Amino acid sequence: MIPVLLIAIPLAGGLAGFFFKNSQSARGWSLFVSLLALVVSLWGLSVGAKSPLLNADVEWLPGLGSRFAVGLDGMGQILCLLTAVSFPVIFIATWRNEYRKGWNFYALMLLSQAGLMGVFLAMDALLFYFFWELALIPVYFLCSQWGGEKRIQATFKFFIYTFVGSLLMLIAIIWLYSHTPDHSFSIKSFYELRNHIGGGEQLWLFWLFFIAFAIKMPIWPLHTWQPDAYEQSPTATTMVLSGIMVKMGLFGVIRWLAPVLPVGTWAWGDTASALCIIGMIYASLVAIQQDDLKRLVAYSSIAHIGLMCLAIFATTASGMQGVMIQMFNHGINIIGLWIVIDLIERQMGTRKMSELGGLAQKAPALAILLVIVALANVALPLTNAFVGEFLLFSGVFSSKATQYNVVFTVVAGISIILSAVYTLNMIQRVFFGNTNALTEKAKDIKLNEKVVLAAIVVLIVVIGVYPKPMLSLTKDTVDMIITKMNYKL
Repeated sequence: MIPVLLIAIPLAGGLAGFFFKNSQSARGWSLFVSLLALVVSLWGLSVGAKSPLLNADVEWLPGLGSRFAVGLDGMGQILCLLTAVSFPVIFIATWRNEYRKGWNFYALMLLSQAGLMGVFLAMDALLFYFFWELALIPVYFLCSQWGGEKRIQATFKFFIYTFVGSLLMLIAIIWLYSHTPDHSFSIKSFYELRNHIGGGEQLWLFWLFFIAFAIKMPIWPLHTWQPDAYEQSPTATTMVLSGIMVKMGLFGVIRWLAPVLPVGTWAWGDTASALCIIGMIYASLVAIQQDDLKRLVAYSSIAHIGLMCLAIFATTASGMQGVMIQMFNHGINIIGLWIVIDLIERQMGTRKMSELGGLAQKAPALAILLVIVALANVALPLTNAFVGEFLLFSGVFSSKATQYNVVFTVVAGISIILSAVYTLNMIQRVFFGNTNALTEKAKDIKLNEKVVLAAIVVLIVVIGVYPKPMLSLTKDTVDMIITKMNYKL
């Protein structure tokens, strides 16, 4: 029941949103719908792990062997909570933003939320693919209609990349379906295929899935759509893309790739890990050179996601648990950074660090909140990201799935040092130093903006100080995934 509500509420709310003809009413309606979804997500956390309320399985396409099967395990709980928390935060933080035909904008945002929820809840491969596309299609329209001057080129590039990835994934899903003993798209049937698929088939099937998921994360060299899409999208959509949607790729590897194709995952693990490492260093070095705040955060996100993907292929319980908690932490932290960038751009009319400076003198509350979020982004102890990154590095270093575990750990550590360089440089150039003619006119943030940033800061500190509830929530899922990944090793 709860998984169905998590999908149905934003889906129905989004469809109803198209019938509003007033942007203000549509904005209020969207906030109400997103808060309702948050209440349901918190309800899901309050019931027992074995509760029947956490699963639903009804007939959907019986002729194809596909059922509407959805369920909430520990990883699903984490990612649905991230989605449910993020959307009201985004709506409140961008409350003063005006959009042409705003009712369509907010309706598409809610439809994207419904698709994201479905991806994280699906226990049927065809249903997973359906929601994968449902989450992406509204984003195409959001970027192309409300984006920047180069939005058409950025959206076209985004479309080509994701379309190719989705097509490859669909081919793999159909092949696996045709080899299930019961001709079913059920996740249980796919997991049982480990007994029937030879190593040769797993080697090429791995890449059909991995390319689709690597595009969405994104992993080098399939990342080139991301900086342009983030820069040209409206900031609210960028928050969805970087805070939540990139987690679809990580989730896909954990849920649908590694447990189904353990031999392929083991055989290509070093190759995938090397791509992650290259991407982390490359993105960090490019971020250091950026003057545009949006592009800086876009490249920093590539580096952080690369570390999470690296930990998946380490095939360790600590690394996997780090990935699950860090998916939530990264989403919260990156949305906080995007909120600050949006506030600066709306007030100053620019995102270039070279044109800013001294904002802390004029907006002290914004400066304090930004510094906390930024330090969390570089995994300062007692912040949420420190917990996740400690587990990630511990998992990579202790990995028995590769002989290069020490090399991967050292190079990944260098990327963390580089992240501190560009983050602290950004804080210095934007908020400290002397004001100029532009920043002299700056004002501090409004109440609604303080509330959402303060809420993010509270989450950062609470999870950083006491992460046990999240770790306990994901433990059973971690054990199950690691067991299946080690099946043939």
